[in-house]
Amino acid sequence: MTVLAVDTATSILSIALSSQTPSSRGLWYVEMDAGLKHSESLMEGVDMLLKTAGLNREDLELIACMRGPGSFTGLRIGFSVGKGLALALALPLVSVPTLDCMAASHSAWPGLVLPVIDARKGRYFTALFQGAARISPPLDAEAGKIGELIARAPKAGPLLITGPDAYIIKDELKKVLQPVPHFPERIVVDPRYNTGKGRELLEIAEKSFILERESDVLRGPEYLRKSDAEVTLIL
Repeated sequence: MTVLAVDTATSILSIALSSQTPSSRGLWYVEMDAGLKHSESLMEGVDMLLKTAGLNREDLELIACMRGPGSFTGLRIGFSVGKGLALALALPLVSVPTLDCMAASHSAWPGLVLPVIDARKGRYFTALFQGAARISPPLDAEAGKIGELIARAPKAGPLLITGPDAYIIKDELKKVLQPVPHFPERIVVDPRYNTGKGRELLEIAEKSFILERESDVLRGPEYLRKSDAEVTLIL
C-alpha cells in the first residue's frame, strides 16, 4: 500500500510516505520546524517526497492526518490538505489521535507515558499511557489534575514525559506528585520529545485502515477545547 501521512498538529511539520509497489519500495520522510507556516510548506514537502520516491499523486492509496488535539490552525490545515487529496483522488482518509502517535514509539517503556501539548492558560492537552496503550481519556487540564490522574494509576516504574512541551510541565508535576504515596520512581523527559510524528501516524493509520476499512473524509479535527473566537461568540 502507498500511504501519505501529514503531521501538522504542532510547530514541527512532518510528512511521511511509504510505498510497497514493485517500482518503488521504501519509506521517505521530511521534518521541519515550520512555526505557523504549515500552509506554505506542506504541499511543497508532499511533492518533494513523491518526486524523490519516483511516484505521482495518482499512485497514492491512503491519506493520513492528525485528528487532534493540537494547534487549531495546524489541525485545520492538515485536514484540509488531507481531504483535498482524498476527494480529488477518490482515496480514503484516516485520522489518528495526536497523543496516540506521540506515545506510539514508547511501547517498551517500563512505566507510564505522558505526551504533553501546551494548551496555554496554564493547561495542557494530554492523556496517560501504559507503554503505547492509552489508559485515560484525552484531557485539557491543569498540572494538578494531571498529577491526580498519575497518582491514581497503578504504580509502574518511572514516568516518561514526551511531546513538544514536556519540559514545561516536568517541574510542575514534580511539585504536585512529591507528597503522593504512589510518586513515580523517576520522572524522565524523552530526549526526542520535540519531534514530528509523521512516521508513527503513517503506521497507525495504515494498520487501522487495513483492519476497519473506514474513511474519515467526512470527519473534522478534535480540539478538546473551543477556540477563543467560539468562546467570545458564546459569551
